[in-house]
Amino acid sequence: MVRRRGQRMSTYTRTASQSRAAQPAHNVWVSANAGTGKTGVLVDRIARLLLDGARPEKILCLTFTKTGAAEMAKRINKLLGEWAIMTDADLHKDLFALMGSEPTADHLQTAQKLFARVLDVPGGLKIRTIHSFCESLIGRFPIEAKVAPHFSVIDERTTTELLGDARERILNLTINDPESQLTHALNHLAELVNEDDFTALMQSLTGKRARLAEVMDHYEKLGGIEISTTKLVGLSDDETDETAILTAALSDQVMDIDALKEATIDLERGAKTSQKFSLALKTFLAQPLDQQIKGYMDYALLFVTKSFEPRKKLVTKGAEAAEIALLDEQYRVMEILEKLRARATADATISLLTVGQAMVDAYEHLKRVRAYLDYDDLIDTARQLLSTSGGVSWVHFKLDGGIDHILVDESQDTSPAQWDVVQSLATDFHAGLGRHEDAQDAKQTPRTVFAVGDEKQSIYSFQGADPYEFGRMREHFAERATQAKQIFSNVELTKSFRTVRAVLSIVDRTFAQPGASDGLTFGGDRVVHDTDRLGQSGLVELWPTLKPEEQEDDSPWDVPVDYKSHKSPELRLADQISKTIAHWIENKEILTAQNRAVQPGDILILVRRRAKFAEAMVNSLKKQGIAVAGADRMMLTDQIAVMDLLAVGRFAVMPEDSLSMAEVLKSPLIGWADDDLFGLAHNRKTNLWSELSSRRSENDKFSEAHKILSRFLTHADFTPPYEFYADLLQNGGRKKLTARLGFDAEDPIDEFLNLALDFERTHTPSLQGFLHWVTSGGTQIKRDMETSGNEVRVMTVHGAKGLEAPIVFLTDTCKAPDGRLDARVQWGTQQPEILWAPYKDVRCKAFTNWTDEAKLVREREYRRLLYVAMTRAKDRLYVTGFEDKFGRADGCWYDLIASVMDGLAKPVDSNSDEPVLRYETKQEVDVQDVQSENVAAALAPLPDWVHQRAPVEPSPAKPFTPSKIEPEAPPAFGPFADDNTDRFKRGLLVHKLLETLPGLDPNTHEKAAQDWLAQPGHELSPEQQAEIWAETSLVLKSPDFKDLFGPNSLAEVALSGVIGEQVVSARLDRLSVSGDVVTVVDYKTNRPAPRELDKVPDAYLSQMALYRSLLANIYPTHRIRCVLLWTDGPHAMVLDDVLLKTYTPRLDDGGCDT
Repeated sequence: MVRRRGQRMSTYTRTASQSRAAQPAHNVWVSANAGTGKTGVLVDRIARLLLDGARPEKILCLTFTKTGAAEMAKRINKLLGEWAIMTDADLHKDLFALMGSEPTADHLQTAQKLFARVLDVPGGLKIRTIHSFCESLIGRFPIEAKVAPHFSVIDERTTTELLGDARERILNLTINDPESQLTHALNHLAELVNEDDFTALMQSLTGKRARLAEVMDHYEKLGGIEISTTKLVGLSDDETDETAILTAALSDQVMDIDALKEATIDLERGAKTSQKFSLALKTFLAQPLDQQIKGYMDYALLFVTKSFEPRKKLVTKGAEAAEIALLDEQYRVMEILEKLRARATADATISLLTVGQAMVDAYEHLKRVRAYLDYDDLIDTARQLLSTSGGVSWVHFKLDGGIDHILVDESQDTSPAQWDVVQSLATDFHAGLGRHEDAQDAKQTPRTVFAVGDEKQSIYSFQGADPYEFGRMREHFAERATQAKQIFSNVELTKSFRTVRAVLSIVDRTFAQPGASDGLTFGGDRVVHDTDRLGQSGLVELWPTLKPEEQEDDSPWDVPVDYKSHKSPELRLADQISKTIAHWIENKEILTAQNRAVQPGDILILVRRRAKFAEAMVNSLKKQGIAVAGADRMMLTDQIAVMDLLAVGRFAVMPEDSLSMAEVLKSPLIGWADDDLFGLAHNRKTNLWSELSSRRSENDKFSEAHKILSRFLTHADFTPPYEFYADLLQNGGRKKLTARLGFDAEDPIDEFLNLALDFERTHTPSLQGFLHWVTSGGTQIKRDMETSGNEVRVMTVHGAKGLEAPIVFLTDTCKAPDGRLDARVQWGTQQPEILWAPYKDVRCKAFTNWTDEAKLVREREYRRLLYVAMTRAKDRLYVTGFEDKFGRADGCWYDLIASVMDGLAKPVDSNSDEPVLRYETKQEVDVQDVQSENVAAALAPLPDWVHQRAPVEPSPAKPFTPSKIEPEAPPAFGPFADDNTDRFKRGLLVHKLLETLPGLDPNTHEKAAQDWLAQPGHELSPEQQAEIWAETSLVLKSPDFKDLFGPNSLAEVALSGVIGEQVVSARLDRLSVSGDVVTVVDYKTNRPAPRELDKVPDAYLSQMALYRSLLANIYPTHRIRCVLLWTDGPHAMVLDDVLLKTYTPRLDDGGCDT
């Protein structure tokens, strides 16, 4: 399904499969090839549901990414907006094209109202990512989900910080209890891994906490970690350690000592090697047991190699009589070594689980006290909420009457845990009255589940996605629908609207090869594509791979380990591609199917990993003068602009840091040349800053640099990180950086400022702390390459999923995943089990069996990744690659494609010794001039306002807040405040109780307050809880305040207005209107509370005077009564009108600084 430019959304021709998928009354499972219009089908489905009477708030559409959700919402809103303003004739045509039948008058009338109906729904249509939906679900039901109502979602950086804090807690525990099981386990891990590997191990466990919890529960049922893990690796209960295993193995009952002694005699008749063997064997047999145990590995090496493979030859000529006994012993030694490896694996796993569980517990505690949830928590918490008894029914009831239709986009990337959420939401869809089969409203459609995906494009296993879940869930929902006597449609979309026949033919043939299709689909079905672009030109070229050239090693001894010579195949390939693109652009190469010249924005260069080739490719394109968007992801601290800003910060916190100061001087911020820096640094007697300070009057450069650096030092003393850097950039810093580094520096600079804001929200705003936080966090920027404009894009295949381009280069095609980057922690596939082998020598058979399964899974995803890469191309696909000294890996992408091209494509001339193979289809249909959208956007003229200065914002930009009139007002502090973070805790809690309790039955006040105060997020002791409730209850029970909390009163009333030229925004604690009297109450929790009016801070009187002035504008005929209610006591002060009038003018007198 494709829509041409200028065409209305519904007037294109749909295929029969697309129309069937959009049937609103059917449960539908769509398996869609790449480029077949999955998003359009989803939009059609939603539109059909709305036309058939489904309420917008009862439709839930789950997408894989925020970009996908935004695109979906944009499309559906555009469609409904077009319907709202169409003529009846045009609307009739659109609906007929959408429905495939004559629309009724009701359909026409409904379509015109849908846009307004959707707008009236709070929050609009529920088109969200699964994480966003789960977050909103938990936010609606925090008590049921057992989380703090004010929870916040943390990112990966904060997660890493918390894991670091958790690790410190674990280390402190081991220091305080050196004999604990945890201490012994941690010491064992310290012998096996370094600090970085330990961090990676802990992250791998915390990232799969739900799975780890299942493992621990399973092991607990089987008798504990030790017993379960020992059995898992194939050991008996008495084989508890290496000594026990060897003691049993070396006993006379097991070891055939007589045969071995006889063998020593026979070995002496052989050659010198056999004689040495005889001597070593005799020596071992003569040793006591403790020495045999100690030297067993040396004994084992008589029978096995250093890689623990059995020796192929044990005897030499003349000693053949010893061979049988030695072969028997060799077999027994192999069994013993396997047991030792199993024991080592089991011990490592036990230690890992012991420390890992403690680490997870500490991490969970830190999140709980801070009311944090990470992304995994969102899924797990929602799943638990929906899986509790009555959970689904309750949630459906509270969610505005429930969810009737669930649509899942990119469902092949949905993890099992996420599918559990979908399953739970749809539990009642096919059962009893939940089916809507007896609905009174005849227009009400059955409750349905719709999923669209492509198993062949499931490439996110590292995020938990499992392509087989797509097939398993299809069978699950098909069975449920069939049992409920509902229609379930299994729809396949095979016609591509993106790619020409030439490319699709190679795709089909590549995956038709034996073994190539393994893992692509749930049922192993053959991959077949159709195309809507019949008769259009296209080609696939296979370029010869570039191999390392023979050359002398003339590199300097200190060359970086990842340095690439200009003769390396990676750099030569980058140069070859960039020159080819430059030739196309210079000679206006025609993209035949679109009848226009090739533009940089038409080209997409794909790699498997962000390695050196991607960087070399970008640099080579820049050297050729070709517009390039750069990498799709980049490390923030690797960007030169950010390096310069960090250098400024390091200098500002420690001026004696001469290296950082030199970096600042050479940066665009000051712009010194090497000679300038040499003139200052050479022969100096002290640090650079002292030298510059003493010589600043020598010349203008020294003077100007000293002035700039002094400004940095002055600001660093009293400004938080964000203000420090924002001031630096606003005062010419940004202009200087972008003038030298180009506009590519804009994104890193903006992201750097965003990080400064993020840091200040959760940390003490210290510049030194911020610098450490940034440099240790490893922030990565993900760039939106879909809107990159008329530029060549260099991306990973994972990043390019969902994108397309007329011309695609596959470059990193000669390597295959070898398992070196695989996790050493292996999870069981049949049962909730886990094994960890820290290094190769301790991998037992149970572990290697699991790694073999993991290898098969890895190879299957590798081939699915190739499918995604090839189907990004619309018109042309160029396959090339570079080899290392080991050549091409078995089963690599290049070989898979080459085996097809060899018998199909024709050779064409090239600059290489080997020919280029080309498979091409000619243009057979007429084509109009077409301009790609990104090219058109790049060439479109900018509006006039872009070149004009922004108008001055009206003053004030920020509303004035009465409660913050004067900073010297005494704070309300509690008796249990240990630090500044708790200064206002008591006051805030009392305010919240006084806000919410008056709306409840008085008989429930005490229990409701106690339950709320006891929540872990408040971190209150029982004594503190009792104290706060006592203070609050005295206020609520006092007869003097009865009218203030009566039925005519409101809590937390928002109030805003303008006094003079000052915009004022306020929130009133309590407001009561009775007759012609308006009473405004402000709670004060100061301890001790003043008893006389002259002891009340002026700030409080100014605040109340301001409230009085604002309310007088709203109630000009009423008397405004202002009351300060002191909770310590409690007692109330009614403020005199005459007194308040003396404070009102302070706003106009400049007494308030906004």
